[in-house]
Amino acid sequence: MTGIKLLLSDVDGTLVRSDKTLSPRSVDAVNALHDAGIHFAVTSGRPPRGMQMLVDPLEIRAPLAGFNGGLVVEPDLEVVERRLVPDEIVPRAIALLELFGLSVWVYRGADWFVRDPDGTHVERESHTVQFEPSVVASFDEVSTRVAKLVGVSDDFDAVATAERAAHEGLDEHVAVSRSQPYYLDITHPQANKGAVVTYLSKRYEVPPEEIATIGDMPNDVLMFAHSGVSIAMGNAHREVQRAARHVTAANDEDGFAKAVDRHILGRS
Repeated sequence: MTGIKLLLSDVDGTLVRSDKTLSPRSVDAVNALHDAGIHFAVTSGRPPRGMQMLVDPLEIRAPLAGFNGGLVVEPDLEVVERRLVPDEIVPRAIALLELFGLSVWVYRGADWFVRDPDGTHVERESHTVQFEPSVVASFDEVSTRVAKLVGVSDDFDAVATAERAAHEGLDEHVAVSRSQPYYLDITHPQANKGAVVTYLSKRYEVPPEEIATIGDMPNDVLMFAHSGVSIAMGNAHREVQRAARHVTAANDEDGFAKAVDRHILGRS
């Protein structure tokens, strides 16, 4: 054993394969964590409702930290913590994303709002989170109590440029990060995966040095910095891999399960 008492995992690109399914070996790895008395939790840019399909197959007992920590719920979706984008910032953030040609999604409570149901990646996201968005003509009526805004584009340069502009123009009011190359997430300034580590550390009375984290995207780097053991996926960007203590195999090569075996359970 390695002395780790809790593992916090990202979902897409980490825990699940590219087709958004769990491999049998990953399920076995989480069962091994339970058997060893190690807490297992998940965090994602997804809404909590979009992670609930993981609860039963993985027997998850810890809270689900959705929207990068913007909404933390129990496995039955009872809200534990809520960190919302300031109401006065929402119109500014929407305008900034649209300035760079990004489509905008708005998440509020359990709902996901779009203006174009046939827009970029809407169908893909519906398949991933296993529910459909609500279509609105305008975001004006859903611009309060917002948990997350997402800018969406397959023009990765535009997404990166919008990210820099959001950091410069909104950074003191929000957290800005890419959960995928084509998704730019805007959340409450304390809604980030580093804060999720801190929350779980307090809840389970586990010191940060006994917490491990695993992920693949830039929004996972902050949780790496708050944990004792950090693991990047083989499919992660190089900057993410450089920020982690260990690098495992890719998500389609059972990298999650291999990391649990080697770096959490101490098996060869």
